[in-house]
Amino acid sequence: MEASALGPARRGRRRTRAAGSLLSRAAILLFISAFLVRVPSSVGHLVRLPRGFRLTKDSVKIVGSTHFPVKVYVMLHQKSPHVLCVTQRLRNAELIDPSFQWHGPKGKIVSVENRTAQITSTGSLVFQNFEESMSGIYTCFLEYKPTVEEIVKRLQLKYAIYAYREPHYYYQFTARYHAAPCNSIYNISFEKKLIQILSKLLLDLSCEISLLKSECHHIKMQRAGLQNELFFTFSVSSLDTEKGPRPCTDHNCEPSKRLFKAKNLIERFFNQQVEILGRRAERLPEIYYIEGTLQMVWINRCFPGYGMNVQQHPKCPECCVICSPGSYNPRDGIHCLQCNSSLVYGAKTCL
Repeated sequence: MEASALGPARRGRRRTRAAGSLLSRAAILLFISAFLVRVPSSVGHLVRLPRGFRLTKDSVKIVGSTHFPVKVYVMLHQKSPHVLCVTQRLRNAELIDPSFQWHGPKGKIVSVENRTAQITSTGSLVFQNFEESMSGIYTCFLEYKPTVEEIVKRLQLKYAIYAYREPHYYYQFTARYHAAPCNSIYNISFEKKLIQILSKLLLDLSCEISLLKSECHHIKMQRAGLQNELFFTFSVSSLDTEKGPRPCTDHNCEPSKRLFKAKNLIERFFNQQVEILGRRAERLPEIYYIEGTLQMVWINRCFPGYGMNVQQHPKCPECCVICSPGSYNPRDGIHCLQCNSSLVYGAKTCL
């Protein structure tokens, strides 16, 4: 998880840029006039953007080793790389009368009987639609002659094949507001209206706003006495594109790009509010944003049964790899936890 603290918003009165605004000035004025909210002018930028998690082109064909099992990572429900039944030394060598035989977690693999796992004429193993249950140790038995005169040589190559998924990642925002008395209904009304407007703002991006926590506290301020403050925590996450209000078909549908756009829209929303309020000559309203308290955190989470482990999976460090036997992940945490009684891949409980 990487956090990016947002610096204090700059005070001042600036002209509102009408062009390119997704929330009309009238909508902002309506929101302000209804709830008299004051918010900061700007927020900081994210330190880094999430990377893609798909394997590189160099991993399209994977060779084995006679010394250790070679690890292979296949995205869930996707086609696998070609897993070759040769070592790097034999890959470009001439093999006389080679024969290949593959065995997986469920026994011998026969292409004609298996629609999801296929063995090519050159002995490569390919999965068409990789499922969680396919994760495990796969062994290829290779027999061949280096030359016609030599005797048959036999090799046994092992592969540890893992399903993996992209992480579930989202932004988490926190902010504090000067509030009405903690038992006031105006605080509850403000909370609901704010979430409604933010949700409408992100509607076309297939992103979801979720209020995680809202609390009202009494704060003793130096030279200002006792004040009421609202502490808000809300998240912004991407929905599946097919669940959004409009179908999304181009490269901008990638969750990380949609989330980054959502972050920018939220920044602009707060900027426009402070620009309009900056021209007000009246005293501060009862509910208004406390400058410098807006924080933004970028959070990575893996789905239950999956986890990140740079030491165990150095070639897929930002992948949520299926938990191996002896570990489990019961919730959307980052890592698989140790569980000696777990005997399956992708365990979500420790019995």
